[in-house]
Order: sequence, then C-alpha cells, then structure tokens
Amino acid sequence: MHTPVKGGAPPRVIADPGAWRDALNRHRAAGQTVGVVPTMGALHAGHLSLIRLAAAQRDVVAVTVYVNPLQFAAGEDLASYPRDLDGDLAQAGEVGATLVFAPTPDDLWPTPAATTVSVPALSAPLEGHARPGHFDGVGTIVTKLLSLTGPCWAYFGEKDFQQLAVVRRLVSDLSLPVEVIAGPTVRATDGLALSSRNAYLTEDERAAAPALYYALLAGRRAVEGGERDADAVRDAMLGVLRAEPCFAAPDYLEVADPQTVIPLERVAGEVRLLGAARLGRARLIDNIGATSPFPNPSAPSAGGN
Repeated sequence: MHTPVKGGAPPRVIADPGAWRDALNRHRAAGQTVGVVPTMGALHAGHLSLIRLAAAQRDVVAVTVYVNPLQFAAGEDLASYPRDLDGDLAQAGEVGATLVFAPTPDDLWPTPAATTVSVPALSAPLEGHARPGHFDGVGTIVTKLLSLTGPCWAYFGEKDFQQLAVVRRLVSDLSLPVEVIAGPTVRATDGLALSSRNAYLTEDERAAAPALYYALLAGRRAVEGGERDADAVRDAMLGVLRAEPCFAAPDYLEVADPQTVIPLERVAGEVRLLGAARLGRARLIDNIGATSPFPNPSAPSAGGN
C-alpha cells in the first residue's frame, strides 16, 4: 500500500535528461509508482496542490521546472517570465516532491528540434487562434518530458483547460504509458485563478482581475437558468467584463464543448465556459464548467433496454 510522502526534505535536482530517466527507472525497478508534475516554475499554490495530490497518490513525485521557449511566440514574455528555482525547490520539497528536473534548453535540445508534436483539431480554437503555434510547442515539450519520465501518472491543472485536452489526446494517440490526472483550478479568495503571470499585475490591476472569473460566473448563471443560445451566454459574459475598464477587449469569451473545445451555437448538457483577456502586462485565462437543464440530444440515454 502506498504511504504518502512526508514533505520537508529538499528534492534531488537533476538537469541531465539521461540521469533523470535513470533515476526514475531505478524507482520503478524498486516497485515504486511515479507521479510527474510538469511546470514552468515560479510555483504557486496551484502547482503545489498538484504536487500534494501526486504525493498522496504515488510513491515518488517528480516535478519538472522548465520555461519552454517552443511555446512562446515572438514578442511574448519568454525573457521576462518569472523564474525562481531556489524558491521552487523549497516549496516543492515542503509538499512532497522527491525529484526536480531543471534542465536548460541546451540540456534538452543539444541540436535544434526537427520534430513537432501537434494536435490540430484541439489546438486550433481559442488559445490556438490567439497564440498561433503555442500548442505545437506545448505538445512537443510535454511529449519529450513524458518520454524521458517513462511510465507514470502525470498531473495537470484544469486552469489550462485546453492544454489539458491537448495533453490527454496526444497521450492517447501516441500510446504513451501515462495516465493524465486533472487537478481543480486553485483560486484566491476573491476568485482570481492563480497563475505565475499574476506577478505582472499592479495593485489596481490585481483588484480588477477577478472580473474575468465573474464574467464566467455570469455565463454559468445564464446556462443553468436555461439559456440555449450560446451567443446570449457570450453576451452575458462580455457585459460583465466590459464593466471593468482595466481590461482590454477579450481575446475570447466562449461557450465550448468540454471534449473538443469547439465553440457552440446551442447550449445543452455539459459545457465549458472559457475566457482570456489582457490586463496591463498580464494575459489572464480562466474557465469553469456549467450544466444546462436541457440534455444534450447526442448524449447516450441513461436507461437500459
């Protein structure tokens, strides 16, 4: 039976990909299960919740800390993205991390990558439209990290809902020996979804930031109140966000299918409400689920023959 890891001990830090693979293979050879939490560092309570979940379920918790250049477009915040490896190690160890993989780009790509892992159908809408090529970078690095890690349970947060869908599909399509586990979005007391990029917010912007979440809640109220026109739900969300003048016009406020992330015209059954908008230097994203009182006609019926 698995005994949860007790936090406090500093994790072992590895930069060499071969050493990372060998270390985890030794743990598996000893009969231990491996949970991996891929991150770009600048750990916050959302990341720590995933590490705690992995520590409660697996014998070995492996955290990756790598700011992935492949998922940043020209002009995005690669150079300024927050980095604090010493702080990350201290926090990760406190909540049960055993190993931390902290490679440099040269460690992972001694020669430039000539391979891209793409999931076009899931990558095209929403974030894919706003950030072309982003999910190709995500898919490529996640595939590489999971291939180096080997058989494992991989923990991702629901805050990056479209990313989670992309990862699940590439794991399935490529038959990777990985089970993807989703952790719920962690929020501040005022509802703001935690993100490393929240560090960019000024005091006034931070006070305005929960408006994105409130917009999604307005969409949920419309859906659960029986609104079937997806455009009307979008208008309800947009009205709330527009009332907060600090926000720029949103990249999107959408009602989407929770499996395909494709925007909907009519609302029925389970849907996902997703939004992204700029607030000063920060680009915030968030999402929540909602359930219409009207069933999805394409869903299988509950009864038997």
